Amino acid sequence: MILASTSSTRLAMLRAAGLDPTPVAPRVDEATIRDALVAEGAHPRDIADTLAEMKARKVAEKHPTDLVLGCDQVLALDRETFAKPETPDDARAQLGQLRGKTHKLLSALVVYENAEPVWRFVGEARLTMHQFTDAYLDDYVSRNWDSIRHSVGCYKIEEEGVRLFSAITGDHFTILGLPLLPLLAWAGNRGMIAT
Repeated sequence: MILASTSSTRLAMLRAAGLDPTPVAPRVDEATIRDALVAEGAHPRDIADTLAEMKARKVAEKHPTDLVLGCDQVLALDRETFAKPETPDDARAQLGQLRGKTHKLLSALVVYENAEPVWRFVGEARLTMHQFTDAYLDDYVSRNWDSIRHSVGCYKIEEEGVRLFSAITGDHFTILGLPLLPLLAWAGNRGMIAT
């Protein structure tokens, strides 16, 4: 099994569940694909699904006999999507826009087998941020920049970012970027893992 991602969080989730995938960087130009889909008016759910499929396909082309998992996560506030911040100022602006509102995290997973897509799933979680102060926002970004710069939405709920929220609805694994429970159910139904 290959994980078409170098995300340490996704890899840790899979390994904690008793799976042992090999991480492989998919080398996909996510920004260009995302920008093209946004320009076409694609729904955020379709953007996540397409990016997950592109990653799985890219790795499956080089490893056609392996099972390949492609993942992607999109943050959507209404129909607007967010990317990882490039600077601390980007992070402040994104968090300022999300403050006091409810947004969605859409985590897509596409599985390739024999270089063909065989299963896909998109999980959805809804997260509501507090109306936190500008002072807390500035301090939060300063303290956490090295971690949150790798995260869509500029937070990690498994870290201090959980303090930004007043309500969270949805699967914890989906929030972390991989809908693990549906994947395990699919693998169990196929007899790939013991259930």
